[in-house]
Amino acid sequence: MCFDLDSEPPVRRIAGAAVSHDELVLEAADGNRFAAFRATPETVGKTGVVILPDVRGLYRFYEELALRFAERGHAAVAFDYFGRTAGAEKRDDGFDYMPHVQQTTPGGIQEDVGACVADLRGLGTTSVFTVGFCFGGRNSWLAAASGHGLSGAIGFYGMPAERNGVPGPTQRAAEMTCPILALQAGADQHITADHNAEFERALRDAGVEHELVTYDGAPHSFFDRKHEEFAEASDDAWRRVLAFVEAHVA
Repeated sequence: MCFDLDSEPPVRRIAGAAVSHDELVLEAADGNRFAAFRATPETVGKTGVVILPDVRGLYRFYEELALRFAERGHAAVAFDYFGRTAGAEKRDDGFDYMPHVQQTTPGGIQEDVGACVADLRGLGTTSVFTVGFCFGGRNSWLAAASGHGLSGAIGFYGMPAERNGVPGPTQRAAEMTCPILALQAGADQHITADHNAEFERALRDAGVEHELVTYDGAPHSFFDRKHEEFAEASDDAWRRVLAFVEAHVA
């Protein structure tokens, strides 16, 4: 997993912001039922955000991140990947997630993203974005090529390359129908500068509006309140996320 169980998003809480939240069970078009967490501002506006977690699935970090989006006026839904294999019940901190990660499929994840998009549109949002981290970053970019009608797709330290014979965002760039924001870690041990350059080249060749930012010296999972030495990178990344959403509201 990307973050420790007691990690928090490095985003300032807005004291007194009127937000509400609900623990949900959503149902995808293929019948899968899965856990989700929705946070909404007092008045739901045009924008909605689907949050794709890291490999552990839905836990506190992403619920807190949904609340931070809602405090800034964006309805947000964070969801769990493992409804098909682990059910939709709340799980404890000892959950052995890797066997379930190995049973996920890109298509199944996009079915669940579709249900989250539909939930947000049911609230009245007209511009929906995806934001993902690591495993979720990769799948956030893939969501741009999956027919959801997104206004934008954002990924933090996602692997863009083909993996185990499965095409990645680089290979599917020509299918993407919305702008892309990629926020990558310069000291990532697995996602290299070559991976990022190939992704950016594919996006450029496909005519996809994009921005790829690499934070020099920052490790994988730098976006964490615990990593005080990377607070500047985290602050910049968060500013870019909010600016990207504001710039691409339909």
